[in-house]
Amino acid sequence: MDSFQKFIPVTFILFASLTGFCFGLSIVSGPANATVLAGSEARFNCTVSKGWQVIIWMLNSNAVLSANNVGGAVITMDRFTQQNYTSGDYFTSELIIHNVQQDDSGKIECSIQHIGGNSYAFLSVQVNGSLFIKDHNLTVRKNKTIEIVCEALGWVPAPNMTWMTNNSFVDKSRYVTNYSQGSNELQNAVSTLTLTPMANETLTCLAYIEALPEPQDTTITLIVQDSLAENGEQEDSTRTRTIILAVTLSVGFLLLIIIIFIIIYCCLRRKESTYQKELRKVSTKKMNDGSVKSGRSSGNENFGYSPEDSVCTNQIPTIAPLPPTASNFHHPEQELEASSISEVPYKVQQNRSSPRKPGDYPVNPRKIRNVTLV
Repeated sequence: MDSFQKFIPVTFILFASLTGFCFGLSIVSGPANATVLAGSEARFNCTVSKGWQVIIWMLNSNAVLSANNVGGAVITMDRFTQQNYTSGDYFTSELIIHNVQQDDSGKIECSIQHIGGNSYAFLSVQVNGSLFIKDHNLTVRKNKTIEIVCEALGWVPAPNMTWMTNNSFVDKSRYVTNYSQGSNELQNAVSTLTLTPMANETLTCLAYIEALPEPQDTTITLIVQDSLAENGEQEDSTRTRTIILAVTLSVGFLLLIIIIFIIIYCCLRRKESTYQKELRKVSTKKMNDGSVKSGRSSGNENFGYSPEDSVCTNQIPTIAPLPPTASNFHHPEQELEASSISEVPYKVQQNRSSPRKPGDYPVNPRKIRNVTLV
């Protein structure tokens, strides 16, 4: 008991001496957790009591900035700066991280290099990706169930997906969201909404992450048509296809007829050309034959010539003079005939000894037919 009483004064003296040598120096308020978007700024505050000497900021155990109460801040990396605030006996150092990157996520620590003089928080960097509703037919049929697909690509973390119709949230049972891993540690999400529209509706797809002050959204408008209107469109479409088909067939038939006419024309042209060549050949041949014949038939025609003279002259018998008649009548025709007959042998002999003249014609009982060649 006496020894314990002796120990109490010693402990009090030791505590007082430690307090005199900055034993009471501590971090009054350390940094708080922060969630920011990539590319933005992150800020952390560390407040210490009076008498501090050095404050060191570390990111994932790596010193990025230090400050002392004499020379100010010592910057280790360009993206990390600080601002100072003094209020009474307290000093506040604010760490500012510029252009935050996804790799900056982790532990942020404030240290005053004293026993128990450190405090830490966590930085979460999120990525805001893209959001869109996939291509689809914006004109739908009334009372027909359809599916609308919304895609969120390149997010960190994967976003929460919700739907709204005409500015009212849709029950979660009406849509399904699937998540998948993308490239560069990014996340993708696909949400499919199933509905049966009765009238025109405005659909909104929303994606939300903590770092976003407001959800990202995309909106489309569905135009609902009844069956009659759709049937009318189908009839118009069928009529249009029919007209196009008829025009196509007509043009094709016309082209076929034109091609057939061209083929027939070419064949006739070729045949006519061949026929004209043959006619020219025949005409040329006739002209050549005519020139030969004309050459052969050149000269004067002997109308008194008979090819049978040489034969007939040998066969003509000598006609004896008629015996004198006792007629008392004198006939001049008989005398002429007799004189003609009596002169025949002389003329025959004369023809044998001298050439026949064009004016001399033989007396021949045969009829000679003269033919004139043209």
